[in-house]
Amino acid sequence: MRMKKLMALALATVMTFSLAACSTGETENSGSTGEGSESTSTESSGGGSIGFAVSTLNNPFFVTLTEGAEAKAKAEGVELIVVDAGDDAAKQTSDIEDLVSKNISVLIVNPVDSDAVAPAVEDAIAKGIKVIAVDRGVNGVEIDCSIASDNVAGAKMATEYLVSLVGEGAKVAELEGVPGASATIDRGEGFHMVADEQLDVVSKQTANFNRSEGMTVMENILQANSDIKGVFAHNDEMALGALEAISGNDIVVVGFDATDDAIAAIKEGTMAATVAQQPELMGQTAVETAVKLIAGETVEASIPVEVSLITKDNAE
Repeated sequence: MRMKKLMALALATVMTFSLAACSTGETENSGSTGEGSESTSTESSGGGSIGFAVSTLNNPFFVTLTEGAEAKAKAEGVELIVVDAGDDAAKQTSDIEDLVSKNISVLIVNPVDSDAVAPAVEDAIAKGIKVIAVDRGVNGVEIDCSIASDNVAGAKMATEYLVSLVGEGAKVAELEGVPGASATIDRGEGFHMVADEQLDVVSKQTANFNRSEGMTVMENILQANSDIKGVFAHNDEMALGALEAISGNDIVVVGFDATDDAIAAIKEGTMAATVAQQPELMGQTAVETAVKLIAGETVEASIPVEVSLITKDNAE
């Protein structure tokens, strides 16, 4: 009997130690889970840095846009990580994934393709990252802020000026930007609001916002339509490429962006007009807005940047 009591006591002691060990294990696991939650929370809110996924730095407009963002980031004392997609939508998706992995707080995106970038942007938002679109929108995704020129109004303004120079009913060509980019869609819309009623658009082809492609496409257009009187290009790089192809022919060329080379061409009289945006201000505004979002402030869902028409009369 005494032996049974001793065995029962020993068994109770072993069970007590086992339960204590289990309890200690649960406490440690609970603490580990707590640390994991804090880590996830930190990742969601980000480390205070800003990622900037730009469509391309092989274009003066976007170089100026980026320089404006970098200058503002330096003035604000915040880290800005810039990645260049080189006009490759697939690379931009990868760029955004890399930025997200760097624990950014805000993503500024200048899409190559406004549709193609949407899934990557949605993934960033799902991880708690604030998103700002600059110059071009993100289709089908609710982001925190869009900063852009009124591309429709700018293109409409440029086309009305083109009509005043070539006359109603004149044959014209349209050089389109990167397919799917919101700037391409909006500038095309503004152009056709006027052109479909007052001009004869005999050709429209994409040259992907690129100068060399603009020259090649324009050469092809001229072979089939040697009697065209005007060209509207969705940006100045394509307009300048078209000028090389035109090579002294009496054809009116109007662009968009007011780059330094375009302004010089307008002063020389080889290019008729361009639409002035403010890329430096756009970049600055994007970073300023990002800083506000990091601080938890409310920002406007849309911030418009004014545009104006530049001709020989006001190119100075």
